[in-house]
Amino acid sequence: MYGLAAIAVLALIAGIFYTWNKRTNNAAQAALGRAIETSQAFVTDSPVPAGSAIKTFKTEKERSEAAIKEFQQVVDNYGSPHKEKAAYFIAVNRLNIDRTAAIKELEVVSGGSGEPAVLAKFALAQTRQADGKLDEAIRLYQELAALDDTVVAKDTINMALAKLYEKEGKTKEATDIYFNIAKAASELKDADDKPVPLSRTASEAKEKLEQLAPERAKEIQQPEAEPAS
Repeated sequence: MYGLAAIAVLALIAGIFYTWNKRTNNAAQAALGRAIETSQAFVTDSPVPAGSAIKTFKTEKERSEAAIKEFQQVVDNYGSPHKEKAAYFIAVNRLNIDRTAAIKELEVVSGGSGEPAVLAKFALAQTRQADGKLDEAIRLYQELAALDDTVVAKDTINMALAKLYEKEGKTKEATDIYFNIAKAASELKDADDKPVPLSRTASEAKEKLEQLAPERAKEIQQPEAEPAS
């Protein structure tokens, strides 16, 4: 469970870095980018071909340790907002090494402001969920869902919240969220006013709704694909 939680958290990194990297291009961002690349490097026992510049590590722990060192250099050498971003990445990478320390670091970052604080709170919610502290996880997801704007997709947050409600037997709360996700997605139109296919999250929400409240699921119309011209 712990490993899966860490993977789920780290899976956000590539997309987050792409978003952040579009906003700035300087030494601090370059250093942060290199550290992120290290945190995403391949873990393999296979030797790297001669002359290859590909960075690899033998274990996830080894990779995390190397990444943390690079992120720490960003914290030590640059100011906001890069140091806060690096602090977040240090915490999520430390989940593979010292879970207790990592959670404490996430708590500190989540008490700040901006995107790193939101990401840290999302990571905390996942760790609480993995630890079986569902009430705490629900509270954190609720706080995230209440934000007007968040770097983590609202559907991702709400889906996680709905699954916890379902796990705790709060069927109405879960079905309300599943319905809202699927209903909103089914009504989306593209620039040509044509229906947009349901996203993976919306499709999953609709499937969950069909299981828990089949009559209510019938209220949602599946977007029809345009016939080939």
